[in-house]
Amino acid sequence: MSQKITSNTLKDRFTRRSFVVGAVQGGIGCLLAARMGYIAVAENEKYEMEAESNRVNLSLIPPRRGWILDRNGSPLASNRADFRVDIIPERMRDADQTVALLSELLNFTPAEREDLRFRLEESRGFAAVPVANNLGFEEFAAVSVRLPELPGVVPQRGYSRFYPTGPSVGHLLGYVGAPSREEYEEEPQPLLLTPGFKIGKDGVEQQFEMELRGVPGARRVEVTASGRIVRDLETRDDIQGDPIRLTIDGPLQDYAARRLGLESGSVVVMDCLTGDLMCMASMPSFDPNSFSDGIGRLEYSMLSENDRVPLRNKVLQGLYPPGSTVKPTVGMALLGEGVDPDETVFCGGGLRVGNRVFRCWNRRGHGQTDLAKAIYQSCDVYFYAMAQRTGMWPIADACKNYGMQQQFDLPVVSQFYGTVPDPDWKMEKYGREWQAFDTVNATIGQGYMLASPLQLAVMAARLATSEKVTPRLLLNSNVPQFEGMGVSAEYKAYIRQAMSDVVNGPGTAGRARLPVEDVLMAGKTGTAQVVGLNISDGRSGPWRYRDHGLFIFFAPFDNPRYAGAVVIEHGGGSGAAYPVARDVMTFLFDPTRGLEALHALEEQWGGTAQERLDRQYAQYAAAAGVDLPPAPPPVTLARQVDAEARAAAAEPDAPATDAFVPREEANPRSEDTVT
Repeated sequence: MSQKITSNTLKDRFTRRSFVVGAVQGGIGCLLAARMGYIAVAENEKYEMEAESNRVNLSLIPPRRGWILDRNGSPLASNRADFRVDIIPERMRDADQTVALLSELLNFTPAEREDLRFRLEESRGFAAVPVANNLGFEEFAAVSVRLPELPGVVPQRGYSRFYPTGPSVGHLLGYVGAPSREEYEEEPQPLLLTPGFKIGKDGVEQQFEMELRGVPGARRVEVTASGRIVRDLETRDDIQGDPIRLTIDGPLQDYAARRLGLESGSVVVMDCLTGDLMCMASMPSFDPNSFSDGIGRLEYSMLSENDRVPLRNKVLQGLYPPGSTVKPTVGMALLGEGVDPDETVFCGGGLRVGNRVFRCWNRRGHGQTDLAKAIYQSCDVYFYAMAQRTGMWPIADACKNYGMQQQFDLPVVSQFYGTVPDPDWKMEKYGREWQAFDTVNATIGQGYMLASPLQLAVMAARLATSEKVTPRLLLNSNVPQFEGMGVSAEYKAYIRQAMSDVVNGPGTAGRARLPVEDVLMAGKTGTAQVVGLNISDGRSGPWRYRDHGLFIFFAPFDNPRYAGAVVIEHGGGSGAAYPVARDVMTFLFDPTRGLEALHALEEQWGGTAQERLDRQYAQYAAAAGVDLPPAPPPVTLARQVDAEARAAAAEPDAPATDAFVPREEANPRSEDTVT
């Protein structure tokens, strides 16, 4: 029987339910009140900070990099103020729309648009991708007002790296670029994710990254909910990085790089008294300004496909058979073994060693030849004969003692140290005994012997001074005291004179004589054979089959102050190397006369190295079917470190009143007798 429902029953039920609902609501209210009280009191500071962070945006300001200066205090690398635009890919919503709008606002060419699209596709997402640098204020403002339509786009006023002499210092200084993911994982700092921040990627820029980097600044701004800046609240200025001062002579570096012209090669010049590296030019090169601004794939393809390898630092990473440039060092080894320098060997054009005849470069022979004549006429037979008497060990030890196969303590990314072979080396390398022909090959700088241009320059300095001159790249006021080589004054003067006769006497490089009064340069030519005579004569035919040309030198010969080396890859012989050394040293002693020679050559070549590189890029781009904007105008700052700056500072007080009459060449037929 069902329970009878009355009005009192209903009233009781409603009261009980109301009580339960009220209790639940009251409990919830108490919980909300407690939570609100906890948030308002206990977590007040936390949420106040979060609210402040929504209202205030804090961003880092990339620091200005320290300048890289030459020995005279002129900038090899500096900074210039510019407006720039970057993109942080992971913050974009529609990449195609962003690229299209930016291309319209910044008047991009099709090539620039494709480069931007390519960089975005290849980016790691979190790192800023450069869009454009050195913008005018109108372009910068046009992007800034459209920011609500461009999520991920970061326009900012900052500083970009600038290299006044461009390709002349590309390999020496390296370049800067946005940090990679690997670099961020190695150094996980917010600064490395800041748009516009660049780190050193090669050369001096990479080696002195922490000194050049500086301390970032910070900027606090009030923003709206959509991110639009309302006002600046506070700015802390960045602290610029420390300057780095190198031993490099800026104008000499620029001159040497430009004087290499259309050749592929390198020039090294150093101070014999201090070991200061005054010039380390490697050409062809790249423009570090292009890399620092974010090099396009088209320009990079042009560089990477060039068979003359413009991306390799030939001063430090080029290894070549030293050829006959090693003969003065071998001569020192012979003297050390008691060989009388006046003793003669008859050169009839060759020497039989075992069952083989080893030829001299001069098939007609040199007749009776002593050590001096063997050096200045570069007689191979003399060294064949004497090396059979002494064996390889004294020669190998002398070569190492004079700088070959030596790695120097320099702030560089990498350097190759080559090979000075000996019997132990051959057994370890190939498991074979050393043979007489190995000594014959090595004693004229062929066979297994390999050296870098830097090592050859050090060898020249040590031959000039008979001291263990050690190269240095950072300038300081300390004058080092070099260890002696244990060579008597008599033998030192003998080798010096023989090397002077190479240039100023009946030697193989008469055209290398300096057109500078009272300054004589000593040197030694060398030719490194690349392929056998059955493939090429070494002077003509395909470029890669031609012989390398080498020349080591020092001046003044009787009181050496500067020494160096020139290597021309596939130049067809030493005749391509010593004219470069002659002009570089002429510029060092007489800048005006040196520039006269350079300007005449550049007129034939089609402009400076930078002008030729710009034209090469334009031709490459045209062949690829794209148009490029014109090259930017030169910057006045370059005048401090380009070659012309030196001549401007050294111009005479009064103009010349008579024509210059060059000296008669010491050996007019030297171009036909080089080795």
